[in-house]
Amino acid sequence: MKKNIIKTGLLAIMSVAAVSCIDLDTAPYDRETDLTAWDKPESAINGVNACYPTMISAEELLYADAMSDNAYTKVNNTLNQAIGNGSYSTAHNYVKLVWDSRYAGIRVCNKLLGNIDKVPGLSDELRERYRGEARVIRDFHYFELLSKFGDVPYFTNDISIAQSQSIARTPKAEIVEKLLTDLSQVIDSECLPSAYGDTDKGRITRWAAMGLKARILLFEGRWGELKEVTGRIMQEGPFSLFPSYSGLFEVANENNQEVILDLQYIALDREQNEQYEFLPPSLGGYAQLAPLQELVDDYVMLNGKGIHETGSGYSESQPYVNRDPRLAATIAYTGNSYTLADGTEHVINCDRESVPDGFGYSSDCSPTGYYIKKYWDKTYRSTHMSGLNMIILRYADVLLMHAEALAELGQLDASAWNKTIRLIRERAGFVDATALDFPGGGTEALKNIVRRERRCELALEGLRHKDIIRWKTAENVLNGWCHGLKTGDVVGADNGYVRIENRVFNPAKHYLWPIPQNERDLNKNLTQNPSW
Repeated sequence: MKKNIIKTGLLAIMSVAAVSCIDLDTAPYDRETDLTAWDKPESAINGVNACYPTMISAEELLYADAMSDNAYTKVNNTLNQAIGNGSYSTAHNYVKLVWDSRYAGIRVCNKLLGNIDKVPGLSDELRERYRGEARVIRDFHYFELLSKFGDVPYFTNDISIAQSQSIARTPKAEIVEKLLTDLSQVIDSECLPSAYGDTDKGRITRWAAMGLKARILLFEGRWGELKEVTGRIMQEGPFSLFPSYSGLFEVANENNQEVILDLQYIALDREQNEQYEFLPPSLGGYAQLAPLQELVDDYVMLNGKGIHETGSGYSESQPYVNRDPRLAATIAYTGNSYTLADGTEHVINCDRESVPDGFGYSSDCSPTGYYIKKYWDKTYRSTHMSGLNMIILRYADVLLMHAEALAELGQLDASAWNKTIRLIRERAGFVDATALDFPGGGTEALKNIVRRERRCELALEGLRHKDIIRWKTAENVLNGWCHGLKTGDVVGADNGYVRIENRVFNPAKHYLWPIPQNERDLNKNLTQNPSW
């Protein structure tokens, strides 16, 4: 049985968001206002439940990789295509959507935090737990904002319209310190439980707060502190890697020992239909979002070597043979298959003009010749409605963050490797000692290995864009043509690999998004980011 938060209804959200426009001594009879919205015992649970849907949607999580060198979305002006190719402006809809939705989420959290003391019949323990949940969600929103916009307005109370039209941007470094302090207070106070019962799965735990703190430290490159936080989760936490990499993303295995935080869905009651946007036509999909060749190429061979390394054994005529098993679990290519509900294998053919899934056969086909397999829900019902949870944070990410911190500090040795990268590769299905044993080499070589491991383990989970931004490698991987499968064409291809999109990333400009122009029109105190 899933948690209570999926039951949040419109009435609960409206109750939290209700605003009294006039200062009256008595409340209207026909609607909730701040005078009445918090005077019932259920007001607190309704208020904190309303915070959760604001965190992230399945669509936002999935499409985040289209802003990176992992994926491409084929529909012009849809969601974030312009972010990936560098053509967005200060008036771009997706930039505005992210800004608006994050501040809407912050407002919901601030409303709860500012009014929870008014709720009657609430124990101190439960009141503090609800506060902790809302604070972590608010910190999540601010992290999403600062990782894209840099300096942004920061406030922890419910501000008026007039205040919102005059508030200035707070320096990013100052916000980071506030978030880390806030998360540390929540963690140390132990107001959040380490786990919940079956009816509350998906709520923010103490470990999720630690995981968010780790993500912020990772983005900021604060390696010593990151090492401590991830090490604490590894030593004290109840988590381990789920035995099957592909099984990790199946409905039957939800809420397993690897999941620290996820976006919860349940068939019929609360569903998402992202399946339609990445499946092949033979399964009723439109393949609007598709993996790129650049991602496919980064999966190593079973011996741990990159495909272009001497001795890798890679053959361009058999490009998927003896590759990292996570490639087949993540991306559908010619000869790969989707397991159906009855146990049969649905094999696809992505070769040019192959009916019905082949590259170029129809507008429903993948624009790159590859389809997404991760997140395939064989239990989906008609119109591709799915109750599959979308994972926001899992234990493998903690291990990878820990390994990266150690690599950056020059401390990644055989012992640390065996507790992080080796475990991840063993779970993936590697058995060759050359892939599992500590590779040695200098700091730079180890950093590159960890970065590649992170890309392949977490592919299409919404993290790649932040990674190439913080590594400052976006200027290298988002400039020039991105590619699809090899067709052998001479025209419209590079070395036979079809050209998909010519991307531009200006390092003097694109490491930060622009402050939306409509916000600056309303608030003259909002400065703009460089070169925008």
